[in-house]
Amino acid sequence: MARRLFFVDQVRSGHAEITGESARHLTRVLRVEAGHKYEISDNVSLYLAEVEKARKEQVVFRVLERLEARDPGPAITLCAALVKFDHFEWMIEKATELGVSRILPVAAARSEKGLDQGARKRLERWRRIALESSQQCRRAHLPQILDPAAFGAALQTEASLRLFLDETGGGGPILKALSPAPSAAVLVGPEGGWTEAERGDALNAGWKAVSLGSNILRAETAALAALAVMGCSLRG
Repeated sequence: MARRLFFVDQVRSGHAEITGESARHLTRVLRVEAGHKYEISDNVSLYLAEVEKARKEQVVFRVLERLEARDPGPAITLCAALVKFDHFEWMIEKATELGVSRILPVAAARSEKGLDQGARKRLERWRRIALESSQQCRRAHLPQILDPAAFGAALQTEASLRLFLDETGGGGPILKALSPAPSAAVLVGPEGGWTEAERGDALNAGWKAVSLGSNILRAETAALAALAVMGCSLRG
């Protein structure tokens, strides 16, 4: 059975700790006890560690050995137009499981009014969701949840391959646009789709329009479908 993985702030002198509410969750819900062994990550390296102390407000780990980190796959940035927050949070959780490297919330013209301001207040919550999802799927590095950006700023995202999901079918199949690459980014629109101005700006900025087929997908479904296809195809 695979060991659970937990993230720690740092490993110092062969020890690491988790405190506060996170420690209470470990001891009360997950029944972490002294002597149990787990994998821990400081978001740089992966370790095998043993619980040295398990208290209500503090869990202390003793590092046993450094482990070979699992291959994170290609670096993919998801530039996702803001949608209703319950849908966006589900997208963050599942995108994390699929190995996304960065998530950039994008204020698109047809995103619901006020979502961009509300998004800034939810960054801490979103990063917590990404952390919990990373622990659940045992990935050793956390995805970055970036500060929300305007559409024009999102177009400046750097990557070897930059794809623009076009729900009008204006682009070719996404599979035909993919080949092994060290990094990639994908732009996914809001519930109302992209405006013609946004579509033109993306193409003029060098993004390649692609399609996921003839069916109109929910924004979060489109994002995850694209990430799954890209994650497999970009590995080579």
